Amino acid sequence: MSSNSFQTRYSRIHNMRSLFSLFSSDLAIDLGTANTLVFAHNKGIIVNEPSIIAVNKVTNEVEAVGKEAKEMLGRTPGNIVAIKPMKDGVIADFRHTEKMLNYFIQKAHNRKMMVHPRIVIGVPSEITQVEKRAVMDSAYRAKASEVHLVEQAMVAAIGAGLPITEPGGNMVVDIGGGTTDIAVISLAGIVYSRSVRMAGNQMDESVITYLKRKYNLLIGERTGEQIKMQLGSAYPLDKPLSMEVKGRNLIEGVPKTITIDDSEIREALSECISTIINAIRVALERTPPELSADISDRGIVLTGGGALIKNLDKRIREETGLPVSIADDPLASVVLGTGKMLSDFNLLRKISID
Repeated sequence: MSSNSFQTRYSRIHNMRSLFSLFSSDLAIDLGTANTLVFAHNKGIIVNEPSIIAVNKVTNEVEAVGKEAKEMLGRTPGNIVAIKPMKDGVIADFRHTEKMLNYFIQKAHNRKMMVHPRIVIGVPSEITQVEKRAVMDSAYRAKASEVHLVEQAMVAAIGAGLPITEPGGNMVVDIGGGTTDIAVISLAGIVYSRSVRMAGNQMDESVITYLKRKYNLLIGERTGEQIKMQLGSAYPLDKPLSMEVKGRNLIEGVPKTITIDDSEIREALSECISTIINAIRVALERTPPELSADISDRGIVLTGGGALIKNLDKRIREETGLPVSIADDPLASVVLGTGKMLSDFNLLRKISID
């Protein structure tokens, strides 16, 4: 083959490549314990659904994924099970995570079958090699062409708009469903990071246990989560709140309705919140002095769904004496930060943990 014809063939392939990148199928995924968010290059967030999958035990078919499957939690007949395949920020059920990922990737590409996207996924900072492997394998089996992993706290800081590439300390606390990730970041690197398995799910559990102990009332996971979202607070509220809760009385075995208020739920959540605050304290103790000075000026930024617990910022401010702010869109911080990686491959190379 003459070098000339090779040249034209090469440039033709190159042109096809650049044409293909216009329809780029690259995705950023926040594969969370509670919710999975998918961000597509040039489109923004296109999937935001609960990380739940409903499977028919008899046929092994997937009955529903995401929002539909969440509606089924605690309400399924014997042959259908609603499964949360993620636990504590990592994959607990490999097969179902793969099916769920596959569904979300297909949904992001309008059910096109032939797509092989490059994918960037956020993972907790103290994830083991085995857990990393599991996330990567799931993504490859869901037809990804390349997979890059990034630390959630790092991308949460980027998503919250912190100037992470500058030589100055930024502290971010990302309270998700399964883990709370705390990181001190400077010069696009993590100076200190810690992941504690105390977050939204454990708060729901605490609410369920509290009502069982105090009122002999048994409630389901979804109700526990609703109570936390409506009444959960970390510091006394200006205006008291209350709500009616329906569940099953454990002694009489019949459905029952009770009214509870915010102070009770604050008591139920107190241990979870203390654990998170202690982890923040440890992080502050382990931070180099120069960066401590930066953090005392800039303060702490809260991201993740747990940042929406009422007055949590106030409580952390009381206990640490530092300014505390909540990211503009705490639930989407991780996926927005991960999404920025799609258009900034240099930064991705710096911070990916493959």
